[in-house]
Amino acid sequence: MTPFFLEFLESFYIKYGSFIPLSESDVLEHLKKTSSSDLSSRLVKTTYRHIYTRGFMVTYNKHNLRLEDLSTLEDQNWLNDQIINMYGELIMDVAEQKVHFFNSFFYKQLVAKGYDGVKRWTKKVDLFSKWLLLIPIHLEIHWSLIAITMATKTISYYDSQGIVFRHTTNNIMKYLQSEAREKKQAAFQKGWKIAIIKGIPQQKNDSDCGVFVLEYCRRLSVKQPLLFSQNNMPQIRKRIYKELCDRRLND
Repeated sequence: MTPFFLEFLESFYIKYGSFIPLSESDVLEHLKKTSSSDLSSRLVKTTYRHIYTRGFMVTYNKHNLRLEDLSTLEDQNWLNDQIINMYGELIMDVAEQKVHFFNSFFYKQLVAKGYDGVKRWTKKVDLFSKWLLLIPIHLEIHWSLIAITMATKTISYYDSQGIVFRHTTNNIMKYLQSEAREKKQAAFQKGWKIAIIKGIPQQKNDSDCGVFVLEYCRRLSVKQPLLFSQNNMPQIRKRIYKELCDRRLND
């Protein structure tokens, strides 16, 4: 990226705290201030497109977020897998590796190919040394969450619309039993319990399920109560956006 774009993006982020308000008019205003020549709309569109498609990227571990990914946090857009997965990395870091967040594609792979299809996903991870496992579940157009408390061998299901997909918890229980056999963890081969968690914050629209899942994950990972509501969604979306750009969770 050229120094021009770096300067522009930095000043914009300082002003707004995010890139969500960025529009063609913002680019045009900045270009007029920094250029003495008349500017065509084609140049403005090219500059704007450059910033959005190639100019900006947040990189963390093996995750890359472009502005089009971050824009899914705007208004009432649906979150994409890239947002879910990078935020999961931030959660694991704060929890100092006592929490394991599964990639959002894990469950799909488990259902499609069975235990053998995901066995290698934990080749370098000892799930049985964690206190909490977090598995985002994406079924068609809806996100929900399975959280596993290892000490009590409890598989808990969280859904922001009160929908219960019981086959998901059953599939995860079978997975954990298979993983315990593979890793020779006799204590975890039986005795699992399933809990459908009720009385939790619920969404009032059809677009915030992913945000609810991330907020469930964040609070569960640091043992905070689930005290938030639909009214908090705009602020939570902005906070998640900034945390992803900063590559760390805020206190």
